[in-house]
Order: sequence, then C-alpha cells, then structure tokens
Amino acid sequence: MREVAVVVPAYNEARLLPGTLGALAAQTDRDFTLVVVDNASTDATAEIAAGFPGEVEVVGEPEPGAGTAADTGFRYAISRGATKLLRTDADCLPAPDWVATARSLLDAHDLVCGRSVPRADERPGWAHRVLYPLVVRLAARAGRWLHRSPSARAPFVLVHGHNLAITAALYERCGGTPREALGDGAEDVTLLNRARQHSARIVRAEHLVVQTSLRRLRAWGGLRTLLWHWDRRYRPAPEEVHVR
Repeated sequence: MREVAVVVPAYNEARLLPGTLGALAAQTDRDFTLVVVDNASTDATAEIAAGFPGEVEVVGEPEPGAGTAADTGFRYAISRGATKLLRTDADCLPAPDWVATARSLLDAHDLVCGRSVPRADERPGWAHRVLYPLVVRLAARAGRWLHRSPSARAPFVLVHGHNLAITAALYERCGGTPREALGDGAEDVTLLNRARQHSARIVRAEHLVVQTSLRRLRAWGGLRTLLWHWDRRYRPAPEEVHVR
C-alpha cells in the first residue's frame, strides 16, 4: 500500500466504473493505491475494478450503504499503511491533476473538500452547469448556521462525498464515516462535522475538481435532489435510492 490511497465505493457500477478507472489511470500523479469497495454488487463491478492498470485492491463489503463502504475502504487503506486518503465515487471523473492536487493540499491540511461539476459527457444544460450549483452553494451558506457548533474548531464548508481528501490520522481521531444505509443520512456531512470537532485545518479547495454524474438530478429533479442532500428530507422508494 502506498502513502496515498484512493477509495472508491461501488454498487452495480459496471456501466460507469470504466470511466472512473480511466480518469484515475490518466492522473499526472500515479503514485497511489486504488481501493475499490464492492458493496455487494450483482454485476461485473468487482471484475472491472480488478482490471485497473495500476496498483489496485478490491475489497468486499456486504452491508449496504455508501458510508459503510467508504469506511471499509478507508480503514482497509489505513491498516495497510496509507496516510493520505482520497475518495471519489464510481460514477465520477476526477480531473487529471486530482491526485497531485490532493496530495499537496494534505501537506498543509487535514481535510480538503473539493469542487463538484457536472460530467461533460452527459451534456449538461445551463441549469445543470450554473443554476443548480449556485443553489447548492447558497444552501451550503445556510449550512454554516444549521451546523454551527460552539465546540467546532473549523467552520462548516460545502462538502461532496465524491471529492474529498483526509489524513489517516484525522480519520481515525474523529471516528470516520458513519456506517449507515444510503437513505439514512449524508455520510459526507457527518464526516465533516466529526472532523470539525478535532481539527482547524479543514479547507474548501475550488481547484480540486471532480466531474459527477447528473443521473440522480435528472431522475428526481432539482427540488427533490436538494431535499435528499438536506438531511434526506426527500425519501425515495427503496428501489429508487440507487439511481442507475
């Protein structure tokens, strides 16, 4: 296991995972171990992940949940010596300098929250590229009030589970990502709020960029997607939680 580990939770992502693997294979900094957590997929996700043209570990996690799978991947990497942990998702395309930028940022910070933009290959319209991200940013400003805590050592910032980097030391110190079902809570926000209790070295980095899929936004619409991210105030039917 190398110093940097990239953790990718994946559930039935045989269609989009190859794009993520391709983006990671094209990184300017290839000195990392990829940890793909197969979250009980019933398709070829694990087999596709094993074909990554670099150092890769495919780990199984039978308990469903993105947070549970991410926690399994993070702790697997830590147990094998990784000290800098990056996470993206199996429907995402990290920018070519993503690993290099995250590695550098973790030299000065304990948790880095990057920027999310729509996947260009999904032909985002103006509302997807400009309007929805603007609403998300405004919601994050409100989050500073909703998530205020007198014991927090760092302010609340906009966080995306598919684009973050954290030191192994802080991950263990704060308790890590909650092990819960996808519909039970926003695991990325919980991780951020846990980390804020233990470190002041938390930053939002606009130049740490990942392209993410629009499939949930297109399936549910803007309002329902926002309510989903706001403490799961929109609760889809169980079979619709994992949009494919």
